[in-house]
Amino acid sequence: MADEREQPVRRVLVVVAHPDDVDFGSAGTIATWTDAGLEVSYCIVTDGDAGGVDPEVPRSAIGVIRQDEQRKAAAILGVTDVEFLGYPDGRLMVSFELRRDITRVIRRTRPDRMVVPFPHRDLQSVYSSHPDHQAAGEAALCAVYPDARNPFAHPELLAEEGLEAHTVPEVWVMGAHDRADHYVDITDTFDRKIAALRAHASQTAHMTTLEKRMRGWGSLQAQAAGLPAGRLAEGYLVLDTR
Repeated sequence: MADEREQPVRRVLVVVAHPDDVDFGSAGTIATWTDAGLEVSYCIVTDGDAGGVDPEVPRSAIGVIRQDEQRKAAAILGVTDVEFLGYPDGRLMVSFELRRDITRVIRRTRPDRMVVPFPHRDLQSVYSSHPDHQAAGEAALCAVYPDARNPFAHPELLAEEGLEAHTVPEVWVMGAHDRADHYVDITDTFDRKIAALRAHASQTAHMTTLEKRMRGWGSLQAQAAGLPAGRLAEGYLVLDTR
């Protein structure tokens, strides 16, 4: 009898705080998964309306721009299911409402695997320690356990929307750095990672060293994975959440 942990993964749900978070952290990995036939969905908690660097762009337009950029980036990686929850950028907190809304997406997409941000402050990484990233990661983990699998949590999701309880078997935490215990070789999908990041023009157009920086990060993770010189990787802490 096959081990349950060896059952095939068919559907993946990625939960992040902002448009572009998934592409900085996991675009290479996502491309390898969609190439292998996996169905990948995105749940973007905010519209990224506090982002952008161009003072000529009205602040009221940023959210719509960033949604469009994320959909274009997703398409480059083979992802078409992109949902935005519309929470305010820069003010994200682990609320009961956020847990419910992520639970709704879990029950709708019924993933075999989830990818979430690192839920704790990393004193060695300012980027990973963005408060919105921490809140999105913690709320997503709360939705994985206990909310999504408990039929008595958020009962309106079943009563009003017909969304039945679902248990997510595993969670991959990105941005875990020295805690990572699993790596994906993204050498062959690195160009698509860069293309996806470039689709976020409001955030990356001014980054003249973007590819060099991403290659450097990928090289460090490949070294941690024990891959040969010249390879690139993205690392995760993988949790058994059955």
